[in-house]
This record gives sequence, C-alpha cells and structure tokens, in this order.
Amino acid sequence: MSEIKSKNFIAPAHIGIIMSGNKHWALERNLPILEGYIYGFKKMKYAPEWFFSRGVKVVSFFAFSIENWQRSQEEINCLMKLLKQTLTDDLISEARQKNYKILISGRIDELPGDLPQSCYDIMEKTSTNQAGIVNICLNYGGRAEIVDVIRKLIKNKVELEQIHEGLVKKYLYQGDLPDLDIIIKTSGEQQLSGFMLWQSYDSELIFLKKYWPEFEEIDVDFILKEYRNRQTI
Repeated sequence: MSEIKSKNFIAPAHIGIIMSGNKHWALERNLPILEGYIYGFKKMKYAPEWFFSRGVKVVSFFAFSIENWQRSQEEINCLMKLLKQTLTDDLISEARQKNYKILISGRIDELPGDLPQSCYDIMEKTSTNQAGIVNICLNYGGRAEIVDVIRKLIKNKVELEQIHEGLVKKYLYQGDLPDLDIIIKTSGEQQLSGFMLWQSYDSELIFLKKYWPEFEEIDVDFILKEYRNRQTI
C-alpha cells in the first residue's frame, strides 16, 4: 500500500471494469448460474471502496450489455430480478453509508418493469454524495451510446460547424466523467466488448485471468502498480 501511495504516483482518476466470468465461475463449481451473478454483484458492491481508498475517483462497471438480451429468457429474468434487488436495496444503503454517488449509463428507459424508475431514484438519492462515483453501465453498448449522441445532436438541431469533440463528450450518457485511464477485464478474455468506446480512446488495458467473483482487494494493488509502471516507461 505504501508503495502505491508514494508521493510521485498519481492514481488513475477513472477505472472501468468489465465483470466477465460470473457464469463460468458458477459452472466450474457445479453451482446454479444465478449464484455466479450473485457473487459478482457482491464484488461490485465491495470493489469501489478498494479503489477509492487508493485515490481513484470514478469506477465504471459494465453490468449488462445490449447484447446480453440474446441470452436465455431464464437467465435474463434472473439478472433483471437481481438488478432490481441490487438497485433498490444493497446499493442505496451502501452508497448512503459510504457517501458514494451512483450513476446509471445506458438505455435506461428500455429496461423492463419499474427498473427505469429504480435507476432514476438511486441517481437522485445519491446525487449529492462526494466520496467517489460508481457508474453502472446497464443496457449499455459503446456503439449505441455514440448513436444516441448523434440522435441528440440531430434532435437539438446542432449545426454542422458547431460539432466538435468537446460537444460530443457533453452528449455522452455521463459527459462530465473523465475519460478512462484503465480498463480491466476479468476471465482471461482479451476484448473490450464494446465498452465505453469514446471514453477508452487512450486507456491502458489490463486483462486478468481470474473470474470476476474471484476479484479481491489484492488485485487492486496489482492493477495500480501495473498502471504506475506503465506511466514511468
């Protein structure tokens, strides 16, 4: 820890996490698939504190992609139920206790049932919290976000000569957030899965072989040490 917090080291402001491997983690242990997601969501609850305590300001999680709708209906139903429970109970309580702001990024209004309202409620109830920002990408796709930016520009009748990178950033789902310094993907897969394509323009990439439910606090120190080493090359 002291090595990570050396006065010459500037912690990354924004870290993105692609939480991959929940399903395989459960199958390898002969557990129901839902158990993998339950463990995964528990880690999503603990991980922000591990990063914030080391100087990181924003952690973005890829929780559910637009492509995930292609999974089995049973799996989708389980995930939606788990998301509903997490957004209404666990995260609000955790965020209030630890003073975290919660943001939800994605096509929120297309979520089923009262999940959209749950998303807006948790953002409103944590909007003044200042100890760190947890950005949950839900019903999200990197290309979809850029398409939605274009739609907003057209809807607002923005003139061609007015369009520049700063304006595009303003129209992203969370335009006030800094670009990603690091993207982490677990499970050993080495692909970005369409995660925050605009914001990952200059991101460092770290691929961990372990599944997301296996992610521990010691992995945070490894990630920040690796980031520091890359910055000094």
